[in-house]
Amino acid sequence: MSAPRRPLLAWVPTLYLAMGLPNVMVGVVAAIVYKNLGVDNETIALATSQLYLPWVLKPLWAPLLEAWRSKRWWVISMEFTMAGLLGLVALSLPLEGFFRLSLWLFWMIGFASATQDTVADGVFMGTATPREQARYAGLQGMCWNLGAVLGSGLLVSLTGWLHEAHGLPWVQCWMLVMGLAGTLMALAGVWHWRVLPAGALAPLQARGAADAWRAVREAWASFFAKPAIWPMLTVVFFYRFGEGFIEKFGPLFLLDARSAGGLGLDNAALGTLAGTIGTLAFIAGAFAGGAVVARFTLRRSFLWLALALNLPHLTYFWLSQAMPTEMVSIGALVALEKFGFGMGSVGHMLYMMQQVSPGPFRMAHYAMATGVMAMTKWATGTASAALWAACGHAYPLFFGAVLLLSVPPIWLAWRAPFPHATEPDEADR
Repeated sequence: MSAPRRPLLAWVPTLYLAMGLPNVMVGVVAAIVYKNLGVDNETIALATSQLYLPWVLKPLWAPLLEAWRSKRWWVISMEFTMAGLLGLVALSLPLEGFFRLSLWLFWMIGFASATQDTVADGVFMGTATPREQARYAGLQGMCWNLGAVLGSGLLVSLTGWLHEAHGLPWVQCWMLVMGLAGTLMALAGVWHWRVLPAGALAPLQARGAADAWRAVREAWASFFAKPAIWPMLTVVFFYRFGEGFIEKFGPLFLLDARSAGGLGLDNAALGTLAGTIGTLAFIAGAFAGGAVVARFTLRRSFLWLALALNLPHLTYFWLSQAMPTEMVSIGALVALEKFGFGMGSVGHMLYMMQQVSPGPFRMAHYAMATGVMAMTKWATGTASAALWAACGHAYPLFFGAVLLLSVPPIWLAWRAPFPHATEPDEADR
């Protein structure tokens, strides 16, 4: 007799929160750490963009995760691994060679986080029905971004408070915060050890190395045999193309001094605006996007969700031109951009889950799709340094170029193929 299924609410919120925290620590917070410790913008953009590579490369080992151990085991192991690595980041910051050493540690956190993402999505897709997946899409986005609130919001604000109110050097501020982030990941591991289901077994659950490699071959072969796979992957890659540039340079623009063309915010203000307020706006947008899909289906709403994600890129262009000083105006525009991002990201996630991933190797195929999505972040993050230099370190030109780069994703969303049914009743049959 199989064990009774635990309610999704017992583990989905904490699972996606524990996915969001390390992701944002590597993808966003690392850049703020280096900015506070005196590293220049181009070096930050180029170096931290390479930290996305684990998410790009995770399809290489995702099929092996299908074949070895349970998905639950992988989730919990990676959470404890990341807890230890975040502690090592804290210890590395006061050292003379902190930049290179901490980059290597963030790189390893990225590999553990990418692995956790793969198996956590596998647990969710193997446990929840298609109807539940659509119903919980907003909650997933909300909880993932609560991790972003903790990382890029509350923890960044905490460093600003420690630095400004208590006079601690930036190194000590970030040592404390990295240690706190590691503690949160350890607590997530303890909780999931108690409540997380095992997730559905893959059809080639390995009995040895030969079966494992057979799973790898079959997973890759079946992925590229899917109908319309290359057009679908093109949609996945370009859907968030413009957003990738904003994600990398948006925080740097908000932190840079006004003499350098930035808005001159401190860490506390950045944490409140880009982290807390922006993430709450993202959550509201994610729920709105989920409601739109539930009402009109993914096929009918996909173009509108792409427009919701890309049109608000106008906000950063306007901010770089107008250079407002009122926090209300800045906060409202940052929130608007994040609301659109949240609304549009629901379409991206459900497109990968419901159109690219279906089949016997669903977890591995979803990992391959999200690996392509991560390739977008890596490519745009890396290219952002060159674009920044080509624009003469001028934010108005940079964000104007981002607007042009946001047009192809809209056209591709309009032309996106839908080889699988998107009606909830059909998907449940």
